[in-house]
Amino acid sequence: MSTRFCLAAAAIAVTTGCALAADLPSRKAPEPIAAPAPPAIWTGFYAGVNAGYAFQSDSSLALSSVSLSPLAPIIAWAAEANGAFPAGSDGFIGGGQAGYNFQLGNFVLGFEADFQGIAAGGGGSSAFVAAPFGANTFFSQNTASQSLDYLGTARGRVGYLLTPTLLLYGTGGLAYGGARTSASVFQFSAANGFFGGGSTSASDLLVGWTAGGGAEWKFDRNWSVKLEYLYYDLGRLERDFILVRPAGPFAASHTSARFDGHIARVGVNYHFDFGPAPVLARY
Repeated sequence: MSTRFCLAAAAIAVTTGCALAADLPSRKAPEPIAAPAPPAIWTGFYAGVNAGYAFQSDSSLALSSVSLSPLAPIIAWAAEANGAFPAGSDGFIGGGQAGYNFQLGNFVLGFEADFQGIAAGGGGSSAFVAAPFGANTFFSQNTASQSLDYLGTARGRVGYLLTPTLLLYGTGGLAYGGARTSASVFQFSAANGFFGGGSTSASDLLVGWTAGGGAEWKFDRNWSVKLEYLYYDLGRLERDFILVRPAGPFAASHTSARFDGHIARVGVNYHFDFGPAPVLARY
């Protein structure tokens, strides 16, 4: 009797325990929490200032002359008015920029325009040439210079946020600048007293392209600092002029200078934030 009672009690206990276990809430492993999107602290207008240095790639002005006469002395005179003259336009730059950013998660799209002047953005050189021709010696004093007075760009920007406050970006678009060149030639012969020459100067607004990249760090709700590199190519500035002597024109001359180079600069921006203050995570 006691044996049957014990078995029955055990069966009831097992059945009751299983029923109670079925009614208990199940314990599942917690699902991973998705990382929140970075706060949209980059969207909006901004403006600031920049300063840096511009290095010209092609720092020479080419001067070429062709004789207008079949006479050998005139051909020799024209040949002396040829050469490539160092005339770089490197210099310190400074100016301002303004733009708009639109943040999409970790990506930032934007547009920026800037304008800066170039201090000491010109250079020139001269050459004195003495060439014997028969019993005579022809002398030629040639000078050339070029300068880039200002430079502006209008560019698109595409960036990625390494952290909510640190942006790496690439940029490219339109570039324009105020370019100037000048050249002069003065020639004479000590034996017969012949002399002649000519000069020219040119200035123009050149339009080309630019591309580069940089990094920008937003160290405060409204302030950021950036480091930026740009390459620019504005094309060439060319002019023609005539070399003359008392007897009349004797050579046609041509100047050509290319304006392209590199810019390295630092900038500070103020961001116009009209919304509520975001909560910035510290990194």
